[in-house]
Amino acid sequence: MLNDVLTRPSGKEASEQDATAAVRPATSATPVLPASGDAVIDLREAIRAKLAFVIGKSPETARERDWFAATALALRDRIVAACAAADRSVPNKRVYYLSLEFLIGRLLSDAMNNLGLVETTRAALKDLGVDLGAVEAAEPDAALGNGGLGRLAACFMESMASIGIPAYGYGIRYDHGLFRQSFENGWQREAPETWLAEGNPWEFVRPEATYTIGFGGHVTMSMVSEGVIRRSWHPTETVKAVAHDVPVVGWKGRTVNTLRLWKAEAEQPVDLAQFNGGDHVGAVANRMRAEAISRVLYPSDSSTAGQELRLRQEYFFTSASLQDLVRRHVAERGDVRTLPDHAAIQLNDTHPAIAVPELMRILLEDHGLIWEDAWHVTTNTLNYTNHTLLPEALETWPVELMERLLPRHMQIIYLINWMHLEEQAKNGKSDAAHLAAVSLIDESHGRRVRMGHLAFHGSRRVNGVSALHTELMRKTVFADLHALDPDKIVNKTNGITFRRWFHNANPGLTRLAVDAVGAGVLDNPELLKGLDAFAQDASFVERYAAVRRGRKEALARIIEDRAGVSVDPSALFDVQIKRIHEYKRQLLNVIETVALYQAIKAEPHKDWTSRVKIFGGKAAPSYTQAKLIIKLACDVARAVNDDPEVADRLKVVFMPNYSVSLAEAIIPAADLSEQISTAGMEASGTGNMKFALNGALTVGTLDGANIEIRDHVGAENIFIFGLDAAGVQARSAEPHYARDAIWNSPRLAAALDMIASGRFSPEEPNRFRPLTDDLRHRDQYLLTVDFDDYWRAQREIDAAWKDPAAWWRRAIHNTARMAWFSSDRSMREYAEEIWRVRVA
Repeated sequence: MLNDVLTRPSGKEASEQDATAAVRPATSATPVLPASGDAVIDLREAIRAKLAFVIGKSPETARERDWFAATALALRDRIVAACAAADRSVPNKRVYYLSLEFLIGRLLSDAMNNLGLVETTRAALKDLGVDLGAVEAAEPDAALGNGGLGRLAACFMESMASIGIPAYGYGIRYDHGLFRQSFENGWQREAPETWLAEGNPWEFVRPEATYTIGFGGHVTMSMVSEGVIRRSWHPTETVKAVAHDVPVVGWKGRTVNTLRLWKAEAEQPVDLAQFNGGDHVGAVANRMRAEAISRVLYPSDSSTAGQELRLRQEYFFTSASLQDLVRRHVAERGDVRTLPDHAAIQLNDTHPAIAVPELMRILLEDHGLIWEDAWHVTTNTLNYTNHTLLPEALETWPVELMERLLPRHMQIIYLINWMHLEEQAKNGKSDAAHLAAVSLIDESHGRRVRMGHLAFHGSRRVNGVSALHTELMRKTVFADLHALDPDKIVNKTNGITFRRWFHNANPGLTRLAVDAVGAGVLDNPELLKGLDAFAQDASFVERYAAVRRGRKEALARIIEDRAGVSVDPSALFDVQIKRIHEYKRQLLNVIETVALYQAIKAEPHKDWTSRVKIFGGKAAPSYTQAKLIIKLACDVARAVNDDPEVADRLKVVFMPNYSVSLAEAIIPAADLSEQISTAGMEASGTGNMKFALNGALTVGTLDGANIEIRDHVGAENIFIFGLDAAGVQARSAEPHYARDAIWNSPRLAAALDMIASGRFSPEEPNRFRPLTDDLRHRDQYLLTVDFDDYWRAQREIDAAWKDPAAWWRRAIHNTARMAWFSSDRSMREYAEEIWRVRVA
């Protein structure tokens, strides 16, 4: 059974893994020793057996999807073998990472890479007449996340396994993850993502790890002894949470942790009395209601029913996870009071913030602790990561909904809040404004529970995810709470797993790094710094540029295949791929594209730098403004790409259905990384790290981790523009700043006029008025204010691109200086300063 921490396999398999992994990462593109003949034969026969006896296919009838499943199952056996050979002793302390999102993507390449079995697998499949690349492509993306939050969780899980931190990840096994995006005449259309349509060969179903989750009902009181009253919750509705475990394999297979995903099931699958009475649909209504909890990632919360489902999801997975980890702790240690000594729970954003009252409920009701002991255990076990300063993203829930759905939890929240406010009064801070600011209940616009405040108050440590973000947390959203406990907020800048985003995503560049600075770079990213010395080596620069050229040619083929646009690989590939949101300012990029289009049309004979603008990302189904931005980008692309006067000097592409696997194709081919959010609004970003590691130069604001990237790669190797966070705050306070910015920028005014006139939407001239009117009259994200400096930076980039040798030197410096942004470093900092866990 997959549990806890696994050590290195023993025997022949261990020798084979060590021999290959010591020389290269698990990728075909880095230096490899020849695959062992015995190992190839063993794996080949294992794959053949899985195909025949598990999949039920012959080699002649097998599809690529069948070969993928057979290969995954054969590799999964090797993970189980590692489990059997592992040290079964109970670790002193485990980390439990609770996240509503885990954007894990495809797992086959990760498993092969980290087990050191890429070439063995390639050779085994080749013997069977099958191409490894086709098998890898047949794996569906596990899109169990929306963007950076979920991808960060996946990187952290992989890094914890790689550096030997015992950990469980907890989330939801969504039947349909983030929707599949397509375009209909430029409009985003959503369809269910059916990643589980043919099952998931990586997972182990754990019916023995099933927990009951309650909703609604009432609370009773009883006297258990003189002066001691116990409250008991009696839910009117219960749902089963069934565990499905996915192994997370660390580097060289030394450690395997578990990602435990919960599936919702009804207590009774069908009401036989109703069914036999002829009500065949009504007989399964309860089952449908229960299973809806794990049906879809992020159901729209624009309706009351949608809000309730979102809250049900959050409580469902949080309660199941806490019940599971408390049960494990008691079985291993006996006394629940020692939980803080042996468990560290990390709440990834506010989605699992209900853990504060839920852990209190479990300790009070199920284990009979008194309030003071339960509160000590809770506040010394939980930790909270904040990912946003945007008010709309700091969750709050209507008190009425909470009281109806989770009545016992509201009692606990009220008591926590009462004691919290009483403490303020005792300390002489009883003025109404202060109490309103620190209260867990916001009463300014109806009564709502502040989940960020709840997570803050119930946690031992609260962390931001970049230096700027953490400082802004202290000064803005948590300023009043920070004043009460100045040591609670700490910074832990995000990181990315180099094994996926460098070794696996960019094998050619990885091989080049190994050739230059040695195979040790695969284990220790700090050795990438040695590439700095090669930035002046003409031969190395030429090889670096050749690797990039190959990736750009591959991406050009993907663009033509998926978007129907032919692009020139020698052009500057200018990329912005991320969730579509107004604060991320894809609209600023589109407006600059329109302005550039106008400039080229005005001076068609000028020596323009050829650019390909590549967009990708999904807008939430109910986010009307974001979907309109996508439509504008698509309409601009159509007009620009069809204009013979512009030709190849400017092409615009919006790639459909952005995913982890698509990112792995785009990022290594990018020349320019667009990280242009309004300063002070992007908590950190991790896409910026992936691009810079792979040698793309960044154009960005002083926001999130852009600041730390600048500090590491050097100000001369990044293009910074626009207001900083303090400047944004000051300018936002000025009246008519948008009107004045447009008035003072003829170029911006002309671009907005072209968009508003219907030039890109002749069949519906006013289509984009909501966008242009918003910029003229509100411009919450200061696009108009930053536009001219953005234009300046882009023209500086045009000039830099015309000196290829200098450009590639700057790119090499980016790759060489990004080691600090490894998620291994992030996890070590969490382990030492937040979780107090020893790293193996």
